[in-house]
Amino acid sequence: MKNISFVFWYGLVICALVVTWGVVDPSNLQTVTSKVTTFLSNRFGWYYLLIIVLMLAFCVYLIFSRFNKIKLGKEDDQPDFNLPTWFAMLFSAGMGMGLVFWTTAEPISHAFKSSPVAEEGSSQAIKQSLQFSFFHWGIHAWAVYALVALVLAYFKFHKNYPGLVSATLIPVFGEKSMKGKAGQLIDTLAVVATVVGVAATLGFGSAQINEGLAFLFGTPSNYGTQLIILIISTALFITSAWSGLNKGIKYLSNINMVLGFLLMLLLLIVGPTLYILNMFTDSIGGYITNFFQMSFRIAPLNQENRTWINNWTIFYWAWWISWSPFVGIFIARISRGRTIKEFMLGVLFVPAIVCFIFFAVFGVSALDLQQKGIEAISEFPMETATFATLQHYPLGTLMSFVTIFVIAIFFITSADSATFVLGMLSTSGSLNPAGIVKILWGLALSAMAAIIVYFGGTQGLQNVLIIAAFPFSFVVLLMGYSFYRAANQEVVSKKKKNRKSHKISKVE
Repeated sequence: MKNISFVFWYGLVICALVVTWGVVDPSNLQTVTSKVTTFLSNRFGWYYLLIIVLMLAFCVYLIFSRFNKIKLGKEDDQPDFNLPTWFAMLFSAGMGMGLVFWTTAEPISHAFKSSPVAEEGSSQAIKQSLQFSFFHWGIHAWAVYALVALVLAYFKFHKNYPGLVSATLIPVFGEKSMKGKAGQLIDTLAVVATVVGVAATLGFGSAQINEGLAFLFGTPSNYGTQLIILIISTALFITSAWSGLNKGIKYLSNINMVLGFLLMLLLLIVGPTLYILNMFTDSIGGYITNFFQMSFRIAPLNQENRTWINNWTIFYWAWWISWSPFVGIFIARISRGRTIKEFMLGVLFVPAIVCFIFFAVFGVSALDLQQKGIEAISEFPMETATFATLQHYPLGTLMSFVTIFVIAIFFITSADSATFVLGMLSTSGSLNPAGIVKILWGLALSAMAAIIVYFGGTQGLQNVLIIAAFPFSFVVLLMGYSFYRAANQEVVSKKKKNRKSHKISKVE
């Protein structure tokens, strides 16, 4: 247990307390988290919208700023991974099975169950269903990841600071403060946000794998089955995490991206191809045209619309923030050697475009079935929507098998990436945390996921995510400010040094 910091014990104790609470009195945990979530969503919904836009604006600014040529590493550092592998790894960690879960369920919900603006089932609601899905999974989400990852990579590889969230705030609060109790508190907050964010996603994944098996084989769809899935998956992702970043996570990420794209291409071919292409094009136009209106939409005079925003947009913004320490550290770890401009263009836009394509193919295939009266996909549980859609297309059983396999691997890659990151955070920023630390965090993640699913299902997951994200959002804002301050000082110092050298050469 060498190099384990106090953060490890603090984080583990907090997670153990939440798990214990969920075991002893799950209904009380559900009640309390619901009340806190309602308070945060109603009182601070405007705050979530503004800070996400602020983060996005800052990321776009950095692409064109005087900082864009700064390398995330030393001047002679080269990227550790080629571009395809880099994209596959950051995408698997950043979206993973959440993308497979929502690509069918979200557009169907927006179109036929709970529309953001229009009447459910109307042409307008169907058109807007993809537009708002693009909004939730597009560059707003990746801006959160990009900002946190950039700051961590800059201070770790360029400034040679420890790979900790607290270390990025040294320019603001000073080294003494960040190496003391205040720094430990910030790193513990990052650990708890990571555990909650990833555990919630594991809950989604186990539920969807269960529903897929139930749909295909009649497997019982209940908590017991989901618990078995969690136990098996835990053993697999801990084994993958033990094998290291360059083996398990790298190979699984590449395999899954290939399988995911093959599945998407197959459905594009056998599905309503022309309708998919037309809806994709139209939705991209709607997304761009209404970009700012959606970004700041809070519906102060319409309670029904405001409830929809709380349940969807605020939930997603909280989800991305709660995942940001985990995904940020992981993306930072695999991005050494890239310039800020290259990093931002890659992280901000490429995964977002891939998300749009997946939503168009899976979402429109489901919408087409319901519009034609072939199958009311909206009547199925969210976890089953994808499988209910695939069964109506050629090779549907094969695609369902592949979908379960893809979800399972996404499950493993997200979880083993998280155990690696939690290991870093709780061993003073070590790039190679001890295996026993990763095992303990893997067990903690699964225990938290099991409790979250038990006490509240989907609504319970949303509650915990929004609560965990709120305090960490302030840390993310401070990280951005700290980076600007340090990078600006570096650029100014270089200019002064260059001027001095130029004057000396002229004198000579």
